[in-house]
Amino acid sequence: MSTRYEFKVLGPLEVLRDGRPVHIDAAKVRLLLAALLAQANHVVTVETLVNRLWGEHPPGRARNTLQNYVLRLRRALDCPPGGAPVLTRPHGYVIEVAPDTLDLHRFTALVRQGRTALEEGAAVRAAPLLREALGLWRGDPLSDLPTHLLQGVVPALYEQRLDALESRIDADLALGRAADVLPELRGLVEEYPLRERFWAQRMLALFHCGRQGEALESYRTVTALLADELGVAPGAGLRQVHRRLLAAAPNLDEVREAKAASPSRDGDLPVEMTTFVGRGTQLAEVRRLLGTTRIVTLTGVGGVGKTRLALRVAAEVAPSFADGVRLADLAPLSDADLLDRAVSEALGLRDQSARPAADAIVGHVRDRCLLLVLDNCEHLVEHVAALVLRLARAAPGLRVLATSRQRLGVPGEHVLTVPSLTLPGADGRGDGRGDGRGGGREGGAARPENAAGADDPLLRSEAVRLLVERAAGSAPAFRLTARNREAVAQLCRRLDGMPLAIELAAVRLSAMTAEEMLERLDDRFRLLSMPQPRTSARYGHTLRGVVDWSYDLCTEGERRLWNRLSVFSGGFGLEAAETVCAGEGVAREDVLDLLAGLVDKSIVLVNSSGERARYTLLETIRQYGRQRLEEEGRTAWLRVRHSDFYRMTAVRAGREWCGPREVDWLIRLRTELPNLRTALDYCATRQDRVGAGVEIAVNLARTRCWFFSSTLGEGRHWLERLLAPGPDGARAPVVPDASGTAAAGTPALLVGALAMKAWIALCQGDNPAAETFLAECRSAARELPDGPSAAPVTYIEGAHAMLVRGDPAGIALLAEARDGFRAAGQEGDAHMATMLWAMAEAFFGDRLSACAARDVYVAEAETSAAEWARTWARWCTGLVELRHGEAEAALAPLREALARQMTIGDSWGPVWGLETLAWAVAATGDCDRAAWLLGAAHRLRQDTGVALIGLRPFHEAHLVAEGRVRTSLDADAYRAAWSRGASAEDGLRLALDEGAFRG
Repeated sequence: MSTRYEFKVLGPLEVLRDGRPVHIDAAKVRLLLAALLAQANHVVTVETLVNRLWGEHPPGRARNTLQNYVLRLRRALDCPPGGAPVLTRPHGYVIEVAPDTLDLHRFTALVRQGRTALEEGAAVRAAPLLREALGLWRGDPLSDLPTHLLQGVVPALYEQRLDALESRIDADLALGRAADVLPELRGLVEEYPLRERFWAQRMLALFHCGRQGEALESYRTVTALLADELGVAPGAGLRQVHRRLLAAAPNLDEVREAKAASPSRDGDLPVEMTTFVGRGTQLAEVRRLLGTTRIVTLTGVGGVGKTRLALRVAAEVAPSFADGVRLADLAPLSDADLLDRAVSEALGLRDQSARPAADAIVGHVRDRCLLLVLDNCEHLVEHVAALVLRLARAAPGLRVLATSRQRLGVPGEHVLTVPSLTLPGADGRGDGRGDGRGGGREGGAARPENAAGADDPLLRSEAVRLLVERAAGSAPAFRLTARNREAVAQLCRRLDGMPLAIELAAVRLSAMTAEEMLERLDDRFRLLSMPQPRTSARYGHTLRGVVDWSYDLCTEGERRLWNRLSVFSGGFGLEAAETVCAGEGVAREDVLDLLAGLVDKSIVLVNSSGERARYTLLETIRQYGRQRLEEEGRTAWLRVRHSDFYRMTAVRAGREWCGPREVDWLIRLRTELPNLRTALDYCATRQDRVGAGVEIAVNLARTRCWFFSSTLGEGRHWLERLLAPGPDGARAPVVPDASGTAAAGTPALLVGALAMKAWIALCQGDNPAAETFLAECRSAARELPDGPSAAPVTYIEGAHAMLVRGDPAGIALLAEARDGFRAAGQEGDAHMATMLWAMAEAFFGDRLSACAARDVYVAEAETSAAEWARTWARWCTGLVELRHGEAEAALAPLREALARQMTIGDSWGPVWGLETLAWAVAATGDCDRAAWLLGAAHRLRQDTGVALIGLRPFHEAHLVAEGRVRTSLDADAYRAAWSRGASAEDGLRLALDEGAFRG
């Protein structure tokens, strides 16, 4: 018989399992459950859950701690195998509940039925349904949990209850129970004095009780309240009820429909011709700003939807402005002298006097409560700013909502950057990262039937939803299917979620598939070019027209910088922009100002949340700049400068490796991987740049960047590609830099590269390849002054002897390599040789030599102040204790090493740390836990692609530990424990959590 869970959130949180209460004492676990139940049957992302649990100050390892709370929740619920109803999904977690097991779902279903009955005129059926729904409430929702961490959840629940209460009162009024609801409504308007619908219902109830005078007095009361508290007039619904009362003919239907009515239009606002998709967060924010700020400017890249957002907001807030909303579209203006006249016409002025138009405008708006929308201000920004400032100083009741690719720069202006539409995740689901934040559809028509179902996760992405809805009109044959959904998701991502680009793509779907469009997207400006000359738009309906307009607004210097910035991939910092882009018409000292200008014009996006600002270009903007750069004939020049900058970045990281900034460099290199890959790819295609590419690849391997980022195979790929022989069988010259004048000669760089290639193969356990690469390294080393005894060769010989042959001779070779690296001033390489030497002593030496080597290594690691090195020093301490001391004493340093590696985000060290911890636990006799750890370590090796069998001392130690555990446990017990470890979601964290394991 399956387990039945029941959950209650309409009051204090309650859980029943098969009818019996389940007690969850831990506050964070209860909070986690509430957050999942608030979106039951939908995936709640990890980011959302972290925010729910800790707000703006999460702990350092929040994701790991969250996984711990999920496991504790499952234990508290006594979930069956598999974790149901709390399930793990790629981007978060979901709690699956049946329709009748969550009081919120029962409440929602009853309210829906009641409202349907009410709309059908069946108030007799509606009233008991709505009463039953409201009867499910046991008090304030989730009242036993901290409400500040449930922002958006608890207020939404309150709002649903009030909506249901309004509907129930509508039903009672329809049944002639006006006298019965009057006392209730009196209390409700006192408790919610700014909720207009309660006032409208009270006015109707008073009227039906023959108290028309009191009903009209209620309207005067609420009008004064709204003016005093919010500075707004009553809404359309309340005003309509008031007019009906004056005519002695109130209509209850109008009260119910007021809330669902489309936004009212005012003045000359254009009618919406297509559905409005997404933008829920931005709509709310602009509405809020217009209530507190007098000048609001919507900025953003061309085609991002600034105008559409402004018009929708203007229509929604129109009832709040006694003198209405006026729109001035400035796009057609090419002469700034006509600005004042255009605004005057938008305001409906017919001033025929000789006075300046600006004076007439000031006189008109001085005493008015008015919203003025100024659309497309970017090409007249200075003149618009001067006019807006004059109007704002003269007219306290005026609000200005402007759209511009550049801020106006006037005092009191509040700038809101309009983001792209939210994007689907990398796996094609709709709960992935978005450039914007948006709620659901706002005011749009019903979703077309040719789109996927409403619960399709891909349609949570605003960009996908827009594409599907627009395609319904322009390409009726288009369907979102299992075959094309990934192509559709990728198309929206590559179009940056830009509404204009997506709408143009939807038109193309009438003649080609999403897959075909992706194949041609590198020429997006031609692909998405469908001019419509009958329109009056300044740039026609083409993507290139929009970007051309932005380009024309830039200064000559800004255009040059835009073109040059297109060489970057993924983002860049100020130093990179100054170094790569300066020269030949752009002074280095001017780059910052030019970059700031591009940020102001919404060409460049900036993220200032870290210690240093990080700049990015949308792919559409980058591709435009690249085309312009090619037209200038400067692409090769910029690519060389770009690859040189990132070569020097890698070289600096290599020089500072194994020092206090070690982890900082690892994080920086991981951030810069897109640019490093671009530089490597360029160098690999040019014979005269191969040496620069090799320097990048060698130093990334030297700093253990590929190890730290868990991309070891990629490091080997670049080295093999750069060192591969050409069509004629000859290898390209490996020169340290473009001039070939670096201190280290060609043979030394080549030998170092071959040694790194062999080292990576060794770490992967790929012994045949490692031996081939080692032979190449020996051969190339003959050209060095030290010959085959050069430090890089000796290092690989020693590592090969230890890891592949299991030969104690590796100890002496590694010690020799250590001395050679030190003599050459290569401290980072010397440290690695010391680590492997200490490791070899632990595996093959006696207690005295192993402890001596460990002490040397630990001292070096502490002196270096390098955190990555310190974690390996703790691991080495545990290994020596395990093999030459007491197994119990090995546990603490091994766990400490794991914990510190997790803290710095190391993806490589834990592969070995978890395996070694399993050996130590097995040696203590805790064989059930050891089997679990062996399974978890196996999963980690599978994830990173490491073959343990190719690393002899590790493999032999593994077999010893496995044999000890299998001897202690029967086959079924071993298999069960091992499988639990191999299937654990977070083996690393659980390995450090004794309580979680034993629980």
